[in-house]
Amino acid sequence: MKRVVSVSLGSSKRDHAFETDFMGQAFRIERIGTDGDWDKAINLIRELDGKVDAFGMGGIDLYVHLAGKPYIIKDAQRLVAEARKTPMVDGSGLKNTLERKCVMDIQKDGIMDLRGKNVLMVCAVDRFGMAEAFEEVGARLTLGDFIYTVGIPLPLHSLNTLKIAGRIAAPFVVRMPFDKIYPTGKQQEVIIPKHSKYYYKADILAGDFNYIRRYLPDKLNGQTIITNTTTSDDMKLLKQRGIKRVITTTPDMGGRSFGTNVIEALMVAIMQRPLNQIAPQDYYNMLKELNMKPGVVDLERLDA
Repeated sequence: MKRVVSVSLGSSKRDHAFETDFMGQAFRIERIGTDGDWDKAINLIRELDGKVDAFGMGGIDLYVHLAGKPYIIKDAQRLVAEARKTPMVDGSGLKNTLERKCVMDIQKDGIMDLRGKNVLMVCAVDRFGMAEAFEEVGARLTLGDFIYTVGIPLPLHSLNTLKIAGRIAAPFVVRMPFDKIYPTGKQQEVIIPKHSKYYYKADILAGDFNYIRRYLPDKLNGQTIITNTTTSDDMKLLKQRGIKRVITTTPDMGGRSFGTNVIEALMVAIMQRPLNQIAPQDYYNMLKELNMKPGVVDLERLDA
């Protein structure tokens, strides 16, 4: 049995482990949160290095890809450097492909007509492929990168504007302490409604779940969320706060959806090749073989 472990800077309350069959192979998948403790995360990687088949890096990305250009997040390098024997991935190898496909599938398969819908992406630079897909199908974008990430009340409404502004800001932002720009550890348990008018105006809230949750208003009015990693407790919270439906870019696995770092780690464990020998086309081919579809949860039917 192969073993994949996602080492996350996020809350340990979101930990989960289960066994499954993935592409004909037996896997044990574990998500271990370190509550924002960098030393704990580093020691865990050191302890498991060479003993597991692949690491996922959760709660932080190694790269932010902006219009095809990667920007390395300085703090993330500290974690990757500790994985000397076992490959470690952050999900960026397939994130844009998988999440773009999810949006296109939602439209193509009639799950939801996205044309003309108001979409708030609390942070789009880490979900650029998803943002491009929304724009391609005719949704109306509000990009909250400056509002929610760096605290500047400047909504953006086009990817071209984000590209220009992002290229100026990205070299400085990726050098900031990561917990200043993204909720880690116990910060993920705290909700601070902020600039709520953008949430109220949106038909769809999209992107990273921890960003969406962090600034979630007390009561919304039937919005849909399109996101990545959710637990059963998250679903209960979202129902209480007035969300109508949740669509996840990754399918349900053992009662929750996992992040793209876990899916990429599963693929790497199956391919058994050095990371520098795995091309984007390899991930794309595997996604086609899997025919992975969005997970859809109607919260109006969810037991309270």
